[in-house]
Amino acid sequence: MSIRSLLLLSLTTTSLLAADPEWNQFRGGRGDGTSNATGIPTTWGETKNVQWKTEIWGKGWSSPVTWKDRIWMTTATEDGHRLALLCLDRKTGKILHDKTLFEHEKPQYCHPFNSYASPTPYVEEGRIYVTFGALGTACLDTETCRVIWKREDLECNHWRGPGSSISIHGNLLFLPFDGHDHQFVVAFDKRNGKTVWRNNRDVDYKSDNGDIKKAYGTARVIPFKGRTQVIVPGAMATMAYEPKTGKELWRVIHGGMNACIPPLFSHGKVYITTSSPSKLVAVRPDGNGDITRSHVAWSTRQGVPARPAQLLVEDSMFMVDNSGVASCIDITTGKARWTKRIAGKFTASPVLVGDRIFCFERETGKSHVFAANPKKYTALATNTLDAGCMGSPAITNGLMILRTKTHLYGIGE
Repeated sequence: MSIRSLLLLSLTTTSLLAADPEWNQFRGGRGDGTSNATGIPTTWGETKNVQWKTEIWGKGWSSPVTWKDRIWMTTATEDGHRLALLCLDRKTGKILHDKTLFEHEKPQYCHPFNSYASPTPYVEEGRIYVTFGALGTACLDTETCRVIWKREDLECNHWRGPGSSISIHGNLLFLPFDGHDHQFVVAFDKRNGKTVWRNNRDVDYKSDNGDIKKAYGTARVIPFKGRTQVIVPGAMATMAYEPKTGKELWRVIHGGMNACIPPLFSHGKVYITTSSPSKLVAVRPDGNGDITRSHVAWSTRQGVPARPAQLLVEDSMFMVDNSGVASCIDITTGKARWTKRIAGKFTASPVLVGDRIFCFERETGKSHVFAANPKKYTALATNTLDAGCMGSPAITNGLMILRTKTHLYGIGE
């Protein structure tokens, strides 16, 4: 190869790596759990490929997010009396800030499976946005950790604890509140925390039982055919809203409750995952009104997870369900390409780094690595740490930032 070709290849590779966004929100900068980061090992353990390990106080299942050399994450006391934000140095794992944001003498009930700090923050240049659902939402300066604004006035009984993470588009911050008592979506002005719009979910739940009305979804903003839309899964139905006004654009009635997996978007379709029962629905997002009968391309229940989010790779979707069954489906038809039981129980969402998929057991501390191969399941490694994972990792060049139930790890070659 000529020197000129090598130079062009080097520039192209550098450009691609530079284009990989910061892991600044739930499921990463692209919102889909994928990364092109380099230096992420396939194998690790307590004494192998761990650059640092930091004990994290309290109980929190939120995912870490990153911006440059800082890592941000939330935690809380198990009883919910103290809700806090942590900032760590990405290179060393040292805790730089431990900021109490909200204190509650009598917080609402949280199921032991969940935590009071399960929603994932959103960080950008100079600002970090943190939510604990109805227990409080705040914006802070990332240099000083000074609180810029707070909101504690939104009434919603999450019934099992909070779960919806923050999404941002322009100057708008979107949060769903699908509780036992109230179900609505709100948009804040991220600059001052003021409400821009609020849209109540006028869904026929076919019951007065608030338990079946709750959900823990995270909004996804997509552009499609000249129309930007905020897609927000909920119990029984998923709605798309106009970002600036909150006007409902379309809805799909799919049934189920407890929806918590963010939508995915590819090949002109939105892929929506429901829970209780779990179902995956492929929807063309160019309709208006109730598009249940007209715009659903296909749906399937085979191997669909209730909690771990899926990964899209070209025309394939890779999934690991709660009980440890991995599968790959064709997203044009919804038909399975392969299915393989690996092991364990899963809550954390898998991530794709290059052509490798990493998934994390919640009880044993084991992590499984397999190839993003649409033709067959190809195991690459099984790794073990001292505790299991509830939250999903963050990926940066050279480092997987992995949160277990007790510690935060910097895993790198």
